[in-house]
Amino acid sequence: MIDYPNFLEKIFDKLKSKNAKAIIVGGYIRDTLLNFESNDIDIEVYNVKSFEKLQNILEEFGDLNIVGKSFGVCKLKMQSYDLDFTLPRLDSKIGSGHLGFDIKIDKDLDFKEAARRRDFTINAIGFDVHDKTLLDPFNGLEDLKEKTLKMVDIKTFTDDPLRVLRAVGFCSRYEFAMHEELFSLCFKMIRQDALQELPKERIYEEIKKILLRSTKPSIGFELLKELGALKYFKNLSLLTQDNWHLIMDALDRFTSKLTANIKTNEILMLAILCYRFDEVQTKEFVISLSDDKFLLKEILTLKTQFTQLLKLSCCEVNNYDIYKLASFVNIEHLCILGDVLSGVGKTIYLRAKELGVIEKKLEAIIMGKDLILLGLKPSIAFSKILDAGYEAQMREEFSNKEEALKWLNKNLPNYQ
Repeated sequence: MIDYPNFLEKIFDKLKSKNAKAIIVGGYIRDTLLNFESNDIDIEVYNVKSFEKLQNILEEFGDLNIVGKSFGVCKLKMQSYDLDFTLPRLDSKIGSGHLGFDIKIDKDLDFKEAARRRDFTINAIGFDVHDKTLLDPFNGLEDLKEKTLKMVDIKTFTDDPLRVLRAVGFCSRYEFAMHEELFSLCFKMIRQDALQELPKERIYEEIKKILLRSTKPSIGFELLKELGALKYFKNLSLLTQDNWHLIMDALDRFTSKLTANIKTNEILMLAILCYRFDEVQTKEFVISLSDDKFLLKEILTLKTQFTQLLKLSCCEVNNYDIYKLASFVNIEHLCILGDVLSGVGKTIYLRAKELGVIEKKLEAIIMGKDLILLGLKPSIAFSKILDAGYEAQMREEFSNKEEALKWLNKNLPNYQ
């Protein structure tokens, strides 16, 4: 049996009343059998003549989001679940890229033929919700048990080069062994530059899954290395063996220190990958993955301040050093990097926590409104005064508003 949310029964009953057969497919089945939680449920609906008919059946259950009428996906959000309803289809490669397919919907297609287009046997398992039976035409259940990743069909697999990276990702996330036939095919596709036709955005999405969803991301990167795929990530391929192992170990250690923010985890893990790169190499690497300028800025800042963290960890620090560091970076995140990469940062972390700047910089006492009350107008000097005041505050020349105003009255003539 496969457990699924009770609210789906109303939809399944409605489909059954229209002589349609619903089969839960893909990742939800795989993850349920592996005891992983999933909020994404893909449902393939058989014996429905057209995509429009499927829409008509489902529209009473909520606002449908229709994606690609040529291949037909009805998306429905119910409670915390994302539901995708599709019709059985055959895909034929007719051009390059993930859009280069001729798609034929066939309501009478049997489950085995419909599942042949799927990438791996563990993703080709279905659950007939009416008969309450598992459908396993390609022995995916056995492969789940053996923790082995196998492809469904060599022809359909090579139709989409992204499946090479998906294969690496699944092995990394679930700690599966890649079957030798699949490994050989992936190796051959990489050698033939099959991944060149993929936009970098699709490649990066798979890299992010390796980083963010694996308990040991090193498994994925070691596989990329064995398959010769590091040629797509040039600067990683240039790392010495010692640096490679240092970074892989750090990635794995980081998975036990994940923050609650996915974007933060993404930035920190990329910073780990860039640890031994200089600024130019870091820019090259990040830009090869993403055009996200915020991502690049944050990684470069972390790398710069990590150097400062290493310096501070080797000597006695004062409060100013901590305040200054907090003005540039989130010290908690920086110390996580220090811990996983070099085993440093604990003293800095404790001092920052004691000073109340572990996650944010020191709150400025002197504000722009204070200068305006003294008769100043916004100008270039305005910013210089505020910066000087903040520096003085970090040096602990004052610690409250009264002392700050005294400092301001004393030093203001120097900036006029």
